[in-house]
Amino acid sequence: MQFGELPLSEAEGAILAHSVKHDGGMFKKGRTLTADDIAILKASGVGHVFAAKLGTEDVPEDEAAAAVAQRIGAEGTKAQAPFTGRANLHAACHGLALVDVDRVRALNRLHESLTLATVQPFAIVEEREMVATVKVIPFAVPRDVLDKALAVIGTEPLVRVAAFRDKRAGLVITRLPQTKPAIISKSEDAMRERIGALCGTLAAVRVVAHEIAPVTAAIAGMQAMACDPILVFGASAITDRGDVIPVAVTKAGGQVLHLGMPVDPGNLMMLGALGDVPVIGVPSCARSPKLNGFDWVLARVMAGVKVTPEDIMDMGAGGLLAEIPTRPSPREGKPKPQRAPRVAAVVLAAGQSSRMASNKLLADLQGQPMIRRTVAAMRQAADVTVVVTGRDAAEVAKALEGLPVTLVHNRHFAQGMSTSLRAGMEALPPDTDAAVIALGDMPLVGPEAVRRLIAAYSPAEHRSICVPAFRGERGNPVLWGRQHFETLKGMTGDRGARVLFDQLSDEIVDVEMPDGAVLLDADTPEALAALRGRMRAGAARSTRST
Repeated sequence: MQFGELPLSEAEGAILAHSVKHDGGMFKKGRTLTADDIAILKASGVGHVFAAKLGTEDVPEDEAAAAVAQRIGAEGTKAQAPFTGRANLHAACHGLALVDVDRVRALNRLHESLTLATVQPFAIVEEREMVATVKVIPFAVPRDVLDKALAVIGTEPLVRVAAFRDKRAGLVITRLPQTKPAIISKSEDAMRERIGALCGTLAAVRVVAHEIAPVTAAIAGMQAMACDPILVFGASAITDRGDVIPVAVTKAGGQVLHLGMPVDPGNLMMLGALGDVPVIGVPSCARSPKLNGFDWVLARVMAGVKVTPEDIMDMGAGGLLAEIPTRPSPREGKPKPQRAPRVAAVVLAAGQSSRMASNKLLADLQGQPMIRRTVAAMRQAADVTVVVTGRDAAEVAKALEGLPVTLVHNRHFAQGMSTSLRAGMEALPPDTDAAVIALGDMPLVGPEAVRRLIAAYSPAEHRSICVPAFRGERGNPVLWGRQHFETLKGMTGDRGARVLFDQLSDEIVDVEMPDGAVLLDADTPEALAALRGRMRAGAARSTRST
């Protein structure tokens, strides 16, 4: 890769490393300069640009990031489309993040151009939470580096999320003569809360004397009830394999796998097994809601991850969880994890088709109404889809039969586009992070285009308005972050949201698209005919290729 200050005569096809002002505005960092761009810069008196030119053995940043992101994840994860050399991996379920630490290190040691960051191994993650991010540092990765990275990954994932299972746990609580009822109640409440937080159910609770025989019988009874796991919360801490609870596990037909752990609090935990069912001697510190070593083991068990004695012995590094004066409350104020944005699509289908003899949205496109094609594509990329109807509302609704969308009728559609925009925005779920405003007459925009917009969305980096572009020309649909929702609702007249671009220019990012579908609508009979011709040509190419 050639990187540095380039004269304009050598800059066509180069990627801007720094934004450049010109008489008509600004070309932002990351833009690939075209011949037209060069002409604009020359006319503005710009002689040089700081840019990168890729060679034949360079893999562009997004292509490289996507290749790695698609390979590192497996069950329980979902890769996001790349943007500016970054591709994120999100959890597809509530579960436990499993990370192959050795291979993550091996990949990061290949070359400075390619990096992979993950959450902590065995971290509990929520659905949509980010679990890994691939970031290409320069504008490209040498092809041999990418090949080596893919070889390190091989066919086994580096990151996966084991979903918490709906396990039915059993709890045995022992008591001594001096044990207070409040302690027994507190023990049960603490376990019920922990099990519930990991998607399980505390199915059975038995309170017995702290003696070998009754504890043995209670454990056997939990086994007969198919409880998995079985937890034993003792009135007295387990200090030896000859103590009450370890002996009771053995007499019930099980075995003690490991006693104690190098984690504080949690040192006095016992791991046993009754067949394939884990039996855990719970340390007394687990009556407190604070994190302890038992939580680490319980999370793995509830996700169906086997725990070995070696696993427990390896927990010592980072196992000092107790609060100490020089490190007070280290878990307080923990930043919220990053997660995939919850995105809604708002499809505006209320127009009057004033330049057409009939409602263009109902026009037949290879056997389907235009509006159905548009909405089906939006649904594949968005979490929720809202369709705003106006003219011919019943017919539009019929065209969308069978698609799980929210229909909102705009009674004031004749007063202009802003009324439809407001109706759509007001119908969004309250937890919506961003909305993709789509036009119903753009059926060639596929779900991948929307995923590119979502990948570019980052309010923290002032990318809260994501606009698709092709060869420098902006198109539709446009993604808007929730910080702009009230502004969109407040618009009036027959105006679309694009009139806000000038005043919100600092929040806009142009997202380059691989084709011109984002520029093509069907506003006139001629445009509809051209769109049909393009679809026929695409179908013919597809037939020839197969």
